Amino acid sequence: MRVVIIGAGPVGMLLGGELARLGVEHITLEAREAPGAGSRAIGIHSAALTAMSASGVTDRILSACLQVREGQARVGAATVTTIRFDAVRAGSLASFPFVATLPQAATESAITAAAASNGAPAPERGVQVLDVIDEGATCRVITDSGDVHGDAVVIAAGSRSRHISILIRDGRRRAYPDRYVMADVPDDTDEGPRAIVHLHPDGVLESFPLPGGLRRYVAWHRAGSTDDATDDATALRDAVSRRAGSSGDTITTASNFGVGRFVARRMARGRVLAIGDAAHEVSPIGGQGLNLGLIDAATLAPLLREWDITGEPPAALAAWERRRRSAATTAARIAALNTVAGRGHGSVGAVTRLAGIRLAPARLLAHAYGMGFDPDARESPLTPQTR
Repeated sequence: MRVVIIGAGPVGMLLGGELARLGVEHITLEAREAPGAGSRAIGIHSAALTAMSASGVTDRILSACLQVREGQARVGAATVTTIRFDAVRAGSLASFPFVATLPQAATESAITAAAASNGAPAPERGVQVLDVIDEGATCRVITDSGDVHGDAVVIAAGSRSRHISILIRDGRRRAYPDRYVMADVPDDTDEGPRAIVHLHPDGVLESFPLPGGLRRYVAWHRAGSTDDATDDATALRDAVSRRAGSSGDTITTASNFGVGRFVARRMARGRVLAIGDAAHEVSPIGGQGLNLGLIDAATLAPLLREWDITGEPPAALAAWERRRRSAATTAARIAALNTVAGRGHGSVGAVTRLAGIRLAPARLLAHAYGMGFDPDARESPLTPQTR
């Protein structure tokens, strides 16, 4: 069996590494000449760490990450609620009771190194995929440099690849009106490895610690306001000053982004499959998008190995598709709630938001944000070396 993977981002590379480890022949096609330089994803959750344990990726991530075991929601200087991931002793959180934070470039490095150690071939770069056609007995991948054939095709090239297959091109993406400004800056707080969410009538300000003495700030930015004429760094400094009471002097550059939601009607049909953002996109404010794709890849690889052994698509693929679509739908709903709660509110809305957060059990919040509701979240068969 020969699998064609489209996309050499973290999800595609993880799948390639796992297929190599399991002895399944594959090639990876990538349009970009070099890995991407930037991304918004910084948190790897317990469920993804568990799913990647056997691949060797988890050990590499644990050696480079910062372990965030606690998060707080605050109004001004007052703490509204504290979420402790190490207080949840069920499922994957029992093995990895923290969120591992590190820049996505470091995550991609860990995945690429593990894939190479497992014997995965380097991706073929500069190849633009135009269409994917399931011909029944085989698949034909039409590229700008000729056709490529495989027994199965896995599309893992993110949202930019949804046009190349009928499997995912007919879905509808919902764009939210919200925009955010973001920057990674030297950490001048005394919070240590603690995540903070500042609740403010102007909108939420999220603050996440990173390795190397850095901290990421993400602030809701009111679209359509006169503030749109202000550069991103100034807008973020103002948000940090007003919502967290800090100077924000370390913020000299920033970027902005919008959010959306997409879950494909199908992730598998015949010999064509889609994983990661190609199949589902959730608001990054939920912090689960990359993790969903990583779990997709880690759980799909053994099924492709079974396909390789038997010569037929395994019956378990249907159950895998139901689980992964369910996980994506749940994550999208959590992200949507976060998005709505993070908007600027009037006095009544702010009081309602605050009451909802205070009433929610802290362990339930930790379970939700640690992806405990993902059907593939489970206890790792390995004993993690870093606690």
